[in-house]
Amino acid sequence: MNLDELKQKLIVAARTKPLDDRVPLAFEKRVMACLAARPMLDEWALWSRALWRAAAPCVAIMLFFTAWTFFAPNTSTTSNDLAQDFENTLLAAVDQEQPADSAW
Repeated sequence: MNLDELKQKLIVAARTKPLDDRVPLAFEKRVMACLAARPMLDEWALWSRALWRAAAPCVAIMLFFTAWTFFAPNTSTTSNDLAQDFENTLLAAVDQEQPADSAW
């Protein structure tokens, strides 16, 4: 069946029916009661629920990495001093010699 023909038939059938200005009894009250019964969407509740659900995996990941760093074998052969390792890393580029043909 052609949708345009069906649309035209429905429009013609609707126009032949007389208009009715009456409203069913207590229609407004029923509509307002349905609107009041619907809960409002609370964005803050959605965010807080999502963050609380994400807290457990974050704690698990933190505990995993804590255990990993605590039980991992020491890979530094020279020292266990973090400050010294940090300074050696920062000054590594300064300690390197520049090539003789450098334009600097």
